[in-house]
Amino acid sequence: MAPWRWLGIPMLQALMATILLTIPLRAFGIGLPEPVFAMPVVLAWAVIRPSVLAPFLVVVTGLACDLIWGASLGFWATCLLLAYGLALSARSIVAGQAQVVLWGWYGLVTASALGTGYLITMLNAKMTANLVTLLWQFLATIVLYPLAHRLIERFEDADVRFR
Repeated sequence: MAPWRWLGIPMLQALMATILLTIPLRAFGIGLPEPVFAMPVVLAWAVIRPSVLAPFLVVVTGLACDLIWGASLGFWATCLLLAYGLALSARSIVAGQAQVVLWGWYGLVTASALGTGYLITMLNAKMTANLVTLLWQFLATIVLYPLAHRLIERFEDADVRFR
């Protein structure tokens, strides 16, 4: 199983989807949601199997998200690394569980990453951010769980060394 297949391609797909949704398109006065497309990839990388390359690619993905969204350099890298660490710490517990359990864990990991982002933003700006916007971003990101599940199902059993 080549790392570029389960690490590189999903990372590029997540970044392309992020770029696609930055298009300033409005429908009925409402802009497109800004889900964190990197979250499903980060969860899947942690659940599929531990890898030395995954944390580095999480940082690269976070830095790319910083550049795309105009955040401070390292903001999304920090949030995504926290999410990766949480997902990796519970890997032995959630691996092989039902899809509902993984979806719940994905929700908790996403909430912790977005909560960390909220706290960093609040400390940096010295004021509170809009919680409604954060909730919409959270809900838009939670809806992306089937992408993580598909990636997990596709590559979980591909490497016989970790069965």
